[in-house]
Amino acid sequence: MDRRGFIESCTAGAACASAVASWPVFAADARPKPYSRVLLVNEAGDPIRASGLQRLANYVFHYPFEATPVFLLHLAKPAAAQVISPRNSQSYAWPGGVGADRSIVAYSAICAHKLVYPTRDVSFISFRKTRARRGVQDNLIHCCAEHSQYDPARGAEVLSGPAPQPLSAVLLEHNPKTDALTAWATLGAELFDAFFSKYEAKLSLDVGPKAHSAVTGQAVVRQLENFCRNPVQC
Repeated sequence: MDRRGFIESCTAGAACASAVASWPVFAADARPKPYSRVLLVNEAGDPIRASGLQRLANYVFHYPFEATPVFLLHLAKPAAAQVISPRNSQSYAWPGGVGADRSIVAYSAICAHKLVYPTRDVSFISFRKTRARRGVQDNLIHCCAEHSQYDPARGAEVLSGPAPQPLSAVLLEHNPKTDALTAWATLGAELFDAFFSKYEAKLSLDVGPKAHSAVTGQAVVRQLENFCRNPVQC
């Protein structure tokens, strides 16, 4: 979604409209950070169709770097624009979902607490259709490392657990003519520097020398079960 589309999406809510009006006074990490425009495709290289995404299923792609995973979710309801208020930083305006019913969202899959993320071998973080053992409600992103939980319908705000901030949002643009999806920016505090520092050795083995490289052109979308050998439920 470009800024024009974002502003249009906010007209339905006074709080969001107020956030747009005060955009220039936000902290640096509270504005979209553009990266390469990347078309989301399936494993055959064909563009993903928004209407073809399974609702409430875990999808994974990598953006904005080759080693940084993202959750792509088609929620069962529209995700309205929100003003997100992290614990230790200024509020920012999240533009909500995209697609015909505005129910498609994307977030960095790196937990804001201990930087847990889905790998090829195991994933201790994922979207849960039904509540986890210590869940507070259904349809949350849940991390098994001390049970941080994020609401994907509200900008991945933290609902419980020790995570100090929401997951960074990945902004998508939906083409209504082709039904294709394009990633173009992040929004919210990024954790990429800390992520690369913590997992440098592992990423060099798993991803190779391109771990730090920016994704360009296309990003392959897979269901988590096809990407990861052992998605853990806790």
